[in-house]
This record gives sequence, structure tokens and C-alpha cells, in this order.
Amino acid sequence: MREVLRTTDAVALSFAQALLRDARIEFATLDAHISALEGSIGAFPRRLAVDEDDYTAASDLLKQAGLDEIR
Repeated sequence: MREVLRTTDAVALSFAQALLRDARIEFATLDAHISALEGSIGAFPRRLAVDEDDYTAASDLLKQAGLDEIR
């Protein structure tokens, strides 16, 4: 697995997940449950990771959607 996105923006994360899902690129959301520890203040980034074989396609997809600058 390789990280393709790291963000504290819940909307951007949700959008990225929808894009990857629509493209049929499997992903894992890492640190998704940290909000329970932080009190949902958005201080800790969540990460999306994809299989190494899907990294280029996923990265290109997120870049086209303008999500490559969110890190």
C-alpha cells in the first residue's frame, strides 16, 4: 500500500474516496478513527492508501480533481 492523499479536510477526503470508488480503485482509509481520540476537531490528518500497482492511476485521478495539493 502507498499513501496517495493525506488531509485534515473531511470533505476532500470524502470526495477523493468517491473518485477512487467510481474508478474502481481499491483503497484503505488510514487513521479514520483518530477523530474519536481528538474529539473531531480535525487536527490529525487522515490518509488514503492504494495498492502500489494502482498508485499512478490514483495519483493522476486525484491530481485532475485538484486534490494533489492537499497534503
